[in-house]
Amino acid sequence: MNYPVWEVPVLGGGMLIGIVAIAHVFIAHFAVGGGLFLPLTEWKAYRENDPRILEYVKRHTRFFVLLVLVAGAVTGVGIWWTIGLVHPSATRTLLLVFVFVWATEWVMFVVEIAAALIYYYGWERMAPRTHMMVGWIYFAAAWLSLFLINGILTFMLTPGQWLETRSLWHAFFNPTMLPSLFLRTLIAIALAGIFALFTATPLQPGDFREKMVRWAAQWLLPPGLLMPLGLVWYLAKVPESARQLALGGVAPVLQVFVFMSLTLSLLIFAFAYWGAFKLPRLFSQPFALLIMVLAFLTTGMTEWVREAIRKPYVIYGCMFSNTVRPEEVPVLRKQGVLTSARWTTVPRATHDNWRQAGREIFRLQCASCHTRDGYNGIRPLIFGWDERMINQALQRLHRLRGFMPPFVGTEQERKALARWLADIAKEDGWMPNQRHRE
Repeated sequence: MNYPVWEVPVLGGGMLIGIVAIAHVFIAHFAVGGGLFLPLTEWKAYRENDPRILEYVKRHTRFFVLLVLVAGAVTGVGIWWTIGLVHPSATRTLLLVFVFVWATEWVMFVVEIAAALIYYYGWERMAPRTHMMVGWIYFAAAWLSLFLINGILTFMLTPGQWLETRSLWHAFFNPTMLPSLFLRTLIAIALAGIFALFTATPLQPGDFREKMVRWAAQWLLPPGLLMPLGLVWYLAKVPESARQLALGGVAPVLQVFVFMSLTLSLLIFAFAYWGAFKLPRLFSQPFALLIMVLAFLTTGMTEWVREAIRKPYVIYGCMFSNTVRPEEVPVLRKQGVLTSARWTTVPRATHDNWRQAGREIFRLQCASCHTRDGYNGIRPLIFGWDERMINQALQRLHRLRGFMPPFVGTEQERKALARWLADIAKEDGWMPNQRHRE
């Protein structure tokens, strides 16, 4: 309640974060796995004394640097921009808890950029041994960056003992930190192979193309076999309520996303093994592009599920998705959310200003997840409800929908919100279903 509310029309703040974050996660994992692919493939070229492989690695390096340092950096900045505007309270908490971790990660990021540029411009300018060493420095910095960010991300779902101790050690080495790190490392290695398939399929002559396609496919096989173990390990460490959201049928759309994510992962593995590895001669660049698209969709659905199972929290057990902390609930119910919020145009709810008050309460308590008519729009969800039904639902919101935070505020504020929601639900000309009924 200490920061202004930034409303994003149609998409909503959560969806905007998701779009930027999924693009960044996809590229960032490739930045790690690709950083391992480059020096190992260069080493393969020297070991086999094959200048064709060396030439391929040079071209792949250009593709890698452009994608990682341009698109990766832009989307990384975009994440900070979106989370800082949509969830300023949660962002502040992460900065305060992990200030030294963030500082270390930024150092790793600078090392990554420097090493990547030196590696790219060092071709034919540096001794092979020195050049490969630069590549290994890049990979080490990239993996350490993943290691540090992973600890912060997993903290948001499983803060563990930090809730009692407020210890950085407990916050970082939280229950899901290691299984998530294991999974993300495997994903990074697999993405290195997927992007390598894309750059290897146009190679000529045919025998060399088959050789490099098979080499790229090998990067997907161990991750494909080990990921199920990592997934079981990860699910064993998440809170029971989060596991129920993902697997227990409480939120059917999540089960659909989990099923589709697993199905697409199997398809990727099947294409990689039976196509690229077993039949490299028949494997073409359109197939490589298809695998890349499937991998991007899998990343999107997996990250969406990971974010969704935190509900009703943005930081589990510490802060609800509307930035209210659990210990603040009794105070806000007594004092009122409009009275407590610092950035509001309505100081209190009265009988005369219910429309303005209801709209403002919606912004403060609901807009972090809901829009009016766009993504996760509130009007379709309450279609056909009257004021009395909405008011009753608001009183037990966290019991009716376990993934939603409780309503906080006075009785007068709750009634103002219920009346405003009932009023917008009755507006004409906004829903296809309503026009159909007419």
